[in-house]
Amino acid sequence: MSSTNQEKSIGMALFVRRPILAFVLNALIVLAGMAGVFGVEIRELPNVDRPVITVTTRFPGASPETIDQEVTGRIEGAVGRVSGIKSISSNSRSGRSRVTLEFDDSIAIETAATDVRDAVARIAPQLPDEAEDPEIVKADADASPVMRIAVTSTGRSPQELTRIVSDRVEDRLISIEGVADLRIYGDREPIFRVDIDMLELASRGLTLADIAGALQDVAFDAPAGDLAGDRQSISVRTTAAVSTPAAFEALRLAPNVLIGDVARVTLGPAPNETILRANGEAGLGMAVIRQATSNTLEISRAVRATVAELDRTLPEDINIFVTSDDAIFIQGSIDEVLKTLALAVSIVVVVIFVFLRDWRATLIPGLTLPVSLVGTIAAIYLAGFSVNILTLLALVLATGMVVDDAIVVLENIVRRRAEGMGARAAAVLGAQQVFFAVVTTTATLAAVFVPLSFLPGQAGGLFREFGFTLAIAVMLSSVVALTLCPVLASRLLARPQKANPRGPMIWLGNRLAALYRLTLRIALANPLVVLIIAAVFAATAVLVAGGIRQELTPREDRAVVLLRLSTAQGVSLDFTNEKMQQIEDAVAPLRDSGEITNIFAITGFGADNVGFMVFTLSRWHERSRSQNEIVGDINRSLRELVGVRAFAIQPNSLGIRGAGRGLSFAITGASYEQLAEVSERLVAEMQKKPPVWIFRSTL
Repeated sequence: MSSTNQEKSIGMALFVRRPILAFVLNALIVLAGMAGVFGVEIRELPNVDRPVITVTTRFPGASPETIDQEVTGRIEGAVGRVSGIKSISSNSRSGRSRVTLEFDDSIAIETAATDVRDAVARIAPQLPDEAEDPEIVKADADASPVMRIAVTSTGRSPQELTRIVSDRVEDRLISIEGVADLRIYGDREPIFRVDIDMLELASRGLTLADIAGALQDVAFDAPAGDLAGDRQSISVRTTAAVSTPAAFEALRLAPNVLIGDVARVTLGPAPNETILRANGEAGLGMAVIRQATSNTLEISRAVRATVAELDRTLPEDINIFVTSDDAIFIQGSIDEVLKTLALAVSIVVVVIFVFLRDWRATLIPGLTLPVSLVGTIAAIYLAGFSVNILTLLALVLATGMVVDDAIVVLENIVRRRAEGMGARAAAVLGAQQVFFAVVTTTATLAAVFVPLSFLPGQAGGLFREFGFTLAIAVMLSSVVALTLCPVLASRLLARPQKANPRGPMIWLGNRLAALYRLTLRIALANPLVVLIIAAVFAATAVLVAGGIRQELTPREDRAVVLLRLSTAQGVSLDFTNEKMQQIEDAVAPLRDSGEITNIFAITGFGADNVGFMVFTLSRWHERSRSQNEIVGDINRSLRELVGVRAFAIQPNSLGIRGAGRGLSFAITGASYEQLAEVSERLVAEMQKKPPVWIFRSTL
């Protein structure tokens, strides 16, 4: 016997004679897996968002042309020198500039953000003095809300709801573990308004600069030292608190001139920046943003518990409820995958029992299978990956693979046992004979799946965790098969096996083997026929491949529909809100039928002429139509609206920028007049081929 075989025999004998060692090793794998189950991040899919940086600069009161020349153009020129940029797009609106930078997948978003900050800082002195500091944001998939909450009331004003939400709701929600931010829509903070009578101001020889100077330091609060005596010390403060309209009007503007002489001061709600409507009622909306490594399902449970408690404690005329929740789809998807995993494990065990016809032999791979699968969860946690649909699908696929090693070892042990060997000898020799076969199979499978983890682009990000999970699962299966399986076989296979077993499966196996021998003889006797058949199949595959639909991920029913609306540039917020209400009326039949359960509508989504709506559909088993059919009805109802451009979007699982909006393109030219003419002609031609919905944006 060679030295290698002797070492293998000693190793196998060590595990068989010292079963505690094998049990402890596999128990550690299980414990690590259980710890990973409680600590690993749970999300729908791996994070495949591309590195995207957004630079937003506000310039109150400036026209789009001024914004484009004084702000957007200079920022584009500065950031265009940053290495790794794939594309640059900008948008100049009244009072706001937004420049979006998309980088190559190989660029780390932290590095990109640092380079962009440095580039913007170099040209910051060249921006107008009235412009605010540029805001640089790392846009990624985790910035999307995972939940939306509405607060409505039939008898309270928006400013009252704002105060209640600020005092009693906002802090409760943002303090929940895993919540990174809370965006609020439709809030109306109280502000002081100063309405100036220009004739009165001019008649006194004063200007607006005088009023601005008087109001600039109106709230003064500074320490003024201490007054010390023999027995006490008093801290002195210099304050000038102005908190009422009368106090503002009493401020001195000039000798013998008060602000009240030339202006009227009132306290009221701030002008609308956004208007929120939930299920047809005005109110406030909140969007819950998750932290990058938090668990969406745990956030959902905590937020829903907090909302239920707030609903009991808030005044009776105030309603607070969840309008949309990504955790519903995520939990449903995970449940379906777990059911598939349980079904796969059950089928594997049944198939093993049917062919081995011994419950003791079936129990061995039945015990080794969960050890490998649970241990894989620990590897996912240690690698910093997440439990998501793809990693769970990898476990489903690995179910049939990880049991192969155990079956190979077990079958050889059973064969040796049937030859008359003792239980321990059969376990040692049987495992030794297939040692290299198991190791080679494992290495081959790992070599196939590991390269998936190094694919470039979004496909690589999508399948990185998938390939790693499969590779780890098959490697763990070989460890378990070569340690736990022989030990269990030496204890459970106590009865000697029959040398020539009989049964229906043996009869079926013999018949299938005979059929294979016959087919093989015919194929070897007629090689030209085999080659012709193979060529026909290959040619058919080439011809059919061109007609197969190609997409990164299939469209799926997520029970949520997004809608983006745009009206003409320069319209008021109230006009856009009126159009939003018309859309709510248009989809009212879908809500009456129960297919739409909640409507979350934001008017002024980034600009006064832009709106955004979220339609939450009923659960899948509660409706007969698919999400795609409902979206078709919504888009058809939007055709009747005049003076508005709107289209429904079906969100994708990957959270890819612009996905769900179809084809996007840009028209460039020397002047805006030329661009307007060409774009109108293009839109007219495209609309001749329905169904085509056009959303235009001036860039």
